[in-house]
Amino acid sequence: MVREAFVGASNVWYYCLRTPEKPTVRDSDYAFYVADLSTLLQAIPLGATTCMVDTQPQQVSDNQFLFNIPEADNINHVVVFMTGQMPFPDGLGGAVYFSWPQPQGPVWLLLGHISNQKPSAIFRIANLKSGGNSNDHQIHFGNLAIEQSHLAQIGISVEPLQQLSQQTPVTSSSDTSVAPFVEFSSKMLENFFNYASSFAVRQAEMVPNPTELFVPLSTLQKWFENFQRRLQQNLYFWKS
Repeated sequence: MVREAFVGASNVWYYCLRTPEKPTVRDSDYAFYVADLSTLLQAIPLGATTCMVDTQPQQVSDNQFLFNIPEADNINHVVVFMTGQMPFPDGLGGAVYFSWPQPQGPVWLLLGHISNQKPSAIFRIANLKSGGNSNDHQIHFGNLAIEQSHLAQIGISVEPLQQLSQQTPVTSSSDTSVAPFVEFSSKMLENFFNYASSFAVRQAEMVPNPTELFVPLSTLQKWFENFQRRLQQNLYFWKS
């Protein structure tokens, strides 16, 4: 039934997961709804290749599930989505982690999360395959977390939404759902800076006004540059 649901969509699926460019389609386009899936395990499938859609994760604890990704060397993006058959319980969502095989054991990188309000997400993993990152998360997936895996893995951890909202994903995973936010923030900064700069005058040209406060344009310039730099380094820095 799962395979049948993707008939006619496999070409787009292949394009989005194989090419190095970011997908141009919306995450919501991948929120396919499949009948005959009745458990929470089956409600969180992972699309890894055009020839296989994995809907059978391995449960390793009460709230954690694992997907193995064979031939991950050829994959640039992964798509995680809910089928719609069974929603998350109220107040809960799923943190999405990625792990690349490491000699010392799996290192889990937080990609983002899915929820009833955000049932799908596309993540770029091409830049994460070397493993190791400043945002590594010390998380274990059952007893399997201490064993060395020879396959890349996706981990789903069901957690409170409040906790998920406070977590910071690795920036290089490039969840495409944040792209509009980044574009809007950059455009807003640029628009504000250009607007404020249009009123700039030299000190000799200033009309004395005891009730007016003035801010040097250099201060605004410095703030603008710092904000842009921090946004590029961490899309979620403003949460701290």
